[in-house]
Amino acid sequence: MAGHSKFKNIMHRKGRADSVRSKLFSKLSREITVAAKAGLPDPAMNARLRLAVANAKAESMPKDGIDRAIKKAVGGDAETYDEIRYEGFGPGGVGVIVEVLTDNRNRAAANVRAIFSKNGGNLGETGSVSFMFDRVGQIVYAAAAGSEDAVMEAAIEAGAEDVESDEEGHTIYTAFESLNEVAQALEATLGEAKSTAIAWRPKSLTPIEGDPAATLMKLIESLEDDDDVQNVWSNEDIPAAELERLAG
Repeated sequence: MAGHSKFKNIMHRKGRADSVRSKLFSKLSREITVAAKAGLPDPAMNARLRLAVANAKAESMPKDGIDRAIKKAVGGDAETYDEIRYEGFGPGGVGVIVEVLTDNRNRAAANVRAIFSKNGGNLGETGSVSFMFDRVGQIVYAAAAGSEDAVMEAAIEAGAEDVESDEEGHTIYTAFESLNEVAQALEATLGEAKSTAIAWRPKSLTPIEGDPAATLMKLIESLEDDDDVQNVWSNEDIPAAELERLAG
């Protein structure tokens, strides 16, 4: 559930995919439970739950796992989770936003602060980084979903605001208030998306390479590995060649 697909792809190439799969399912399950508890347990009647279930399916989470997560909320035995946003700066002045779902605020705060400190970063006040980002809807499709022109045409027809395409796939942006409507329209044309989420999109990027870039990757990976962290968003601009080098 990383905010940056390039980082996610790098981590997969390093062979981390299998080792993080159970942790990913745990985070997806937590989001489903929180969404179901916050509204109706029916995805058709609960937009947040619908997104959570769609993302779980996109990651091949088993149906019984999804059903258990919903039933946990309905049964009333689910933990009470707090949603918290932390903002800070990584190496090279890169802005980082961390979204947390936790049943222990003190533990989450201490862990996030320690991860920043150990990896060349520091936490800031609320609002110190988020002003550099836009809150948007983000819909991601694999490259196989269609050509750049075909996806752009589908996005325009669906009412999206922007599309970014590369060899890894297509990322479609929309106003976050319109995310569900645009996602449904795109699904009718392009099929099921890899992920659909409310995202933080950088207004501008911060160039970084060399040792600071390597340390930034460690910071983001460490944050993603923390059990309380759901999403990490950042505004780095690392050259493609540098990303390949860091991937080893």
